[in-house]
Amino acid sequence: MTMWKKHANFERHSLWMIIGIVVVVSIGGLVEISPLFYLESTVEKVDGMRPYTPLELEGRDIYIREGCYVCHSQMIRPLRDEVERYGHYSLAAESMYDHPFQWGSKRTGPDLARVGGKYSDSWHKDHLTDPRSVVPESVMPPYAFLRDKDLDYRDVQAKLSAMTRVGVPYTQDQIDHATDDLEAQADPFDSRATALKKRYGAKIAQRDFDGDPDRLTEMDALIAYLQMLGGLVDFRTYHAEDPENQR
Repeated sequence: MTMWKKHANFERHSLWMIIGIVVVVSIGGLVEISPLFYLESTVEKVDGMRPYTPLELEGRDIYIREGCYVCHSQMIRPLRDEVERYGHYSLAAESMYDHPFQWGSKRTGPDLARVGGKYSDSWHKDHLTDPRSVVPESVMPPYAFLRDKDLDYRDVQAKLSAMTRVGVPYTQDQIDHATDDLEAQADPFDSRATALKKRYGAKIAQRDFDGDPDRLTEMDALIAYLQMLGGLVDFRTYHAEDPENQR
């Protein structure tokens, strides 16, 4: 009864109620936030993760510019129905170089976290040009204009440099050769491919993505970005509890 009488004071006087709420929320906040100051990183390091290549980064900017994230999330939740439909649940490390990340809850279309390699380049080209030609029930608008618009990548070096300000570990060598690397990735016969793969890894996809080898278009960049989503981590060997994946 004594406890109830004391609690009644909080309910009858709004000032005491506000003070009590502030105290409780402050204590809870400190308990949640304080440990983060003592952790070197809250993101598990996973083998295979790397920064976007210049072409992929340009494609990602187009993806954001055209509002693709409004209908397509890139976050597979650890639920049975999601894993069975889309693949392995998303890891925090897969978004560590995303600024901003492409998580979300809105899915007018399917989640794209694992779309990389699922379809051919020509399928993506057809889908972007006329979505209903490959998915009859699609409500997605056409993006055929990307095929006809040359990619403007004059500021690609500045983009990589800006990314370093928010923690993306681009080296000075990668920044200095951003233009060369972008052009080399979209040309399967470019002699600069060896240097590109030395900077970003041997698994880099180097080819003409939009089917028009005479032009470097915005569709090239967007397809290059889509084709790498979810393909950096080898989930055949990945185990969350494996110390080897904590390096």
